[in-house]
Amino acid sequence: MDVPTGRHLVYQTSLMSALLDGVYDGDTTVATLLEHGDFGLGTFNALDGEMLILDGVCYRMRVDGTVAPAAGADLSPFAVVTEFVPTVTIPVAGPATRDQAVALINERLQSANYLYAVRLTGEFEWVRVRAVQRQEKPYQPMSEAIRGEKTLEFGSSTGVVAGFRTPLYGQGIGVPGGHVHFIDADRQHGGHVLDFALLSGTIEICIGTDLHLELPLTAEFKYADLSPDNLADQIEQTENHR
Repeated sequence: MDVPTGRHLVYQTSLMSALLDGVYDGDTTVATLLEHGDFGLGTFNALDGEMLILDGVCYRMRVDGTVAPAAGADLSPFAVVTEFVPTVTIPVAGPATRDQAVALINERLQSANYLYAVRLTGEFEWVRVRAVQRQEKPYQPMSEAIRGEKTLEFGSSTGVVAGFRTPLYGQGIGVPGGHVHFIDADRQHGGHVLDFALLSGTIEICIGTDLHLELPLTAEFKYADLSPDNLADQIEQTENHR
């Protein structure tokens, strides 16, 4: 494996473990996020929609799967952003499952020890997503909040699956493995990806060597339980189940 030839910054606000503990309100605006990159994902205050930033536009994906551009003043309790500069491009000529697409990505990573932004643009046979209903105070932990989640499946469509691959040592900071969201080409439908069947497409990978992490200056974050004994199980349950 080659050593990276240059440094590339990833900006993050708050921690995944804080989100799991019910810290759903942050003070970072969408406008601030866009100052740090043109690509990213996260969520909005009160878990009011999934966030996906593509080509410098921030989208909010609601619980019903609909999509609308977010306002610059909208707030986020958790988001990861970078300037997307791909160094690896992988054409996918034939059908592939999510696991097969992940295997193609893993084969081309320079190292499992860095953070990677990944963008898969293609034709999909179907994409299964979920979105969580907007939460009301007092907030419950995410394991409770997702019990009311809705699962949606979009049929044949063109679109983008995009997000980040976090190293295993980043558990609690981010989501180890792949954390990706989907949005269709018309920017009308999307959500947090559970699974998909790809017909053909192109995978682009951007390495991240530097992480700028900003922690919330709030009482909720100050007293949050950020290292529960079942952290790995919580992440698997809330982010990676299908």
